[in-house]
Parts: sequence; structure tokens; C-alpha cells
Amino acid sequence: MSNINQLSGWRKATAGLAAAEQLAKEGERVAIPKTQAFVAVKRVGARIGLKAGDMLLLDTLGAFTQSQDWEEGQRPIVWASNAYLMEQTGFSLSALKRHARRLAEIGVICFKDSPNGKRWGRRDADGRIIEAYGFDLSPLSARVEEFEQLQAELQAEREFCQRLKRQITVARRMIRARIDAAFNGALRGPWEHLAEMFDDLLGRLPRRITTSASLELLLEWFRDLQGQVEKAYLKAVQTDDAVDNLAETTEQVSEMTQEMNPTGVNYEPHILITNQLNPVTCNRSETEQAAGVVPITRPEEHVDREMEDWIAETRKKRGAALDIATMMQACPEFASWARNMGGYLRDWNDLHRVAGQLRPMIGISEHAWSLAQERLGPQIATAALVLTFDKHCAGEVASPGGYLRGIVQKAGAGELHLERSFYGRLSEQAA
Repeated sequence: MSNINQLSGWRKATAGLAAAEQLAKEGERVAIPKTQAFVAVKRVGARIGLKAGDMLLLDTLGAFTQSQDWEEGQRPIVWASNAYLMEQTGFSLSALKRHARRLAEIGVICFKDSPNGKRWGRRDADGRIIEAYGFDLSPLSARVEEFEQLQAELQAEREFCQRLKRQITVARRMIRARIDAAFNGALRGPWEHLAEMFDDLLGRLPRRITTSASLELLLEWFRDLQGQVEKAYLKAVQTDDAVDNLAETTEQVSEMTQEMNPTGVNYEPHILITNQLNPVTCNRSETEQAAGVVPITRPEEHVDREMEDWIAETRKKRGAALDIATMMQACPEFASWARNMGGYLRDWNDLHRVAGQLRPMIGISEHAWSLAQERLGPQIATAALVLTFDKHCAGEVASPGGYLRGIVQKAGAGELHLERSFYGRLSEQAA
């Protein structure tokens, strides 16, 4: 048996540890399935301050618990030794201390100390814990409802941000079309000034995940500028000898706007997912600062339907091409963790690195990951891991390792079509 104090040091009483102990008492009074508890915490882990190493330790502790430990009146307590935990996680003792302390301070586990500071426990003939000292996972049971509510709020925020981005794109493309038409038609007006204002707003578009409040402010600015541009354009065509050419100019604007198919943000080369195992790298596309999916000639109340139309059109044009932006939009859970781990994902190398760091968090072995890269190539293997991670966090996949092996088997049989899964998730988001 190992000494608890060796793991955590001589612990000072803190507000976080006291709160965790209270949550453990509350968790003992409810019955929550282990799967539900872990899915709930993984979906909001990045938001509540958990890091990938914290989640790896939490998963390792959870593997020691049994279903009856999560029943009402029971506590899921783990008394695994330091040596075993270090072996399973690959952590040093100092890292093990750090991750365990953070889990307790954030309030997802608590420490239950024995009188002599040793971790130990015993079960009865039915497998129920009679007495145990070590890591108590009861706070998870107490916080499931809180985590699920937070996840719902995060999902609503993401969807609201997507709507705001689409509305910004509508305004942005209308402004561009009007200004270009004015320059092409040599119309009189403050077009240079308006173009400078437009470029300034484009420079303010967020390059990373942002809040709905900042997007709402940006949308207000774009719509204000759109009003100024429309007013100047109307005045120009009425007073600058352009009346005779109004129909022709309007037709030009319409053609220009219809040709502007939204492409979204493209960070790096497309990856071609087919029944072939060799990944194909294509040329870079220009990076746009805000993804938009609504043609400007249609009313905004059909945004979701247009999202589906755009997905279908994109698939038709690209064949089976996937880019990082499409994958991040289709897999928001992975995107949240990836950006928390690696910041700005500039290219496939960044995504591959972060995917490898997140792999242990969902229990995929090093062997399974190496095999996937060998059989699929690094890019397709990365895309497969992204999909597996997101589905596991969403509660759709119970065995991530098995799911990844299934993808490898499909590839070997020439039946792998990952792009269908990604675009299918986009379609579900648009529904």
C-alpha cells in the first residue's frame, strides 16, 4: 500500500478541497451510472479547467470502479498504488501529485484519508465496498446535472455564434458586391473611404473561437456599414448619369453575389478520404476570417436549410475532400480540447500532434494509434482519431479503441468513407 501523503504532500485545507468533500457527501445520496458521469465531465472538461493529463488520470481512476460503486448509498473509491498509477499514465510522481491535486481543487474527486495515511479498501462477497480510503469519485455523481446544463449552454452558445457568423457573411458579401459594382461602374461616391472602413472591419474578424457578444458587436458594425454603402450606392445611380445603366449594373451585382459560394475557413491542405490508403495533399486556399454558409439572395429564416444545401454542394464540388476547418466544425468537442491543448491549428502537423496528445484521454493504446498511422497514413489516421474522439465525448462510441480498429479494417477492405461521417455530423448540426 502507498501513502496518500506521498502523493499529495501534507495537504493544506483549502476552499476547493472542502467543497470537494461536501460534493462527495451529496454524490453518495444519488445513483448515477458511471458512463453518464464520465461523458458529462468530458464534454465540459476544458471549460471547467481540466487538462488532458487530468482527464487521463480521472479515466484511469474510473477504470478501477465497478457499477455497484455508483449506486445510491455507495462511494466509488479507488485505492490503487502510486506505482500502478504511474505505470498506467506514464506520469512521474510529481506529475501524478499535480494532476490529482487539480482534480480535487476543481471538485471532481476528493481525498478520503485513512487514520494512518495509507490507501486501502475491501469489498464483500457481492463486490460492494465495505471500507476504503483513497481517491473518492463521488463528486462526479453530485455534479452530473451541473455539467449537463453547462454542456447545453455551451452548445447553445456555439449554435448562436454560428448564426451570427452566417449573418456577418451575408452583410460582408453584400457590402463587397456593392463596392465592387460601384468601382466597376465608375460611380461617384465615397467609395475609397467606404472600402477602407470595410477592410478595417475585415481585420477585426476573429481568427479563433470568440464569444457571441463580440460577434454581435461585429454584426452591428457590418450592418451599419452596409446601410451606408446601400445609401451611397442608391444616391450614385440616381444622380451620376447612371440611371440608364441601372438595370445593367444591378444585373452585374446579382451575378457577382451569386458566384460567391461560401467556402468557410481553410487552414491547410485538403485531405482526400477515399477507399485508397494514400492521403493526397492539395493546394492551400485563401483563409477567410469568418465562415459563412448563406447565399445573400435568400431570407435568413432559411439559414438551416441553406446550410444543408451548402454541405451537399460542397461535397459535390470537392468530391471527398476534407479540410481542418470542416473537421473542427463537424467535431466541436474535439475542437474545444484541441484548441485548449495546442492553440491555433495552423496545419495538419499541428492537428496530428494534438491528436496524439489527446489519444490517451479516451483510452486508445499506443499500439492502436501506431497501427492506424501505418495502415491509413498520418493524415487519414488523424481524421479518424478526431471523429472517434468526438463520438466518444458525445456518448456515441463506448469503445474508442475498437471503433478506430474498425475504421482501419474498413480501409483495408476498401470501404472507408470518412467524409460521409463528417458531413453527416454537419447536416445534423444544421437540422
